[in-house]
Amino acid sequence: MKRLIFILMLLASPALAVQPDEILKDPVLESRARGISKELRCVVCRNENIDSSNADVARDLRLLVRERLTAGDDDKQVVDFVVARYGEYVLLKPPFSLSNLGLWAIGPLALILGLILALVFIRRRPKQQPDDLSADEQARLEALLGK
Repeated sequence: MKRLIFILMLLASPALAVQPDEILKDPVLESRARGISKELRCVVCRNENIDSSNADVARDLRLLVRERLTAGDDDKQVVDFVVARYGEYVLLKPPFSLSNLGLWAIGPLALILGLILALVFIRRRPKQQPDDLSADEQARLEALLGK
């Protein structure tokens, strides 16, 4: 049973996402299309490029990339066209800009704020003073410590 599940997982792997009818006859254009497809995010799948996604939208995007390449666009023009249509979300590695500055800065700022709060919490903790010992307890303690 485990072998059957393993075989089914292999058959459903993303390596089979690009269908034979999508592949361009020109190997240079196909190589460029695969490179661009690996940089573009599937808008349905989470953090998966369109080259390895089986979603219908990813197939449409792969066909769009190949269509733009056969029309004579260079790689940047193809990516710009897709970004203009779907927004920067479609890029797996979005460029740094003022519009997404908050997204880039929130991680380090949260870490610094957490460290400051932890430091303040530790410093404001009341210092634990040992309770005063009675004379009998003090004598017993000194006897245990060998004084």
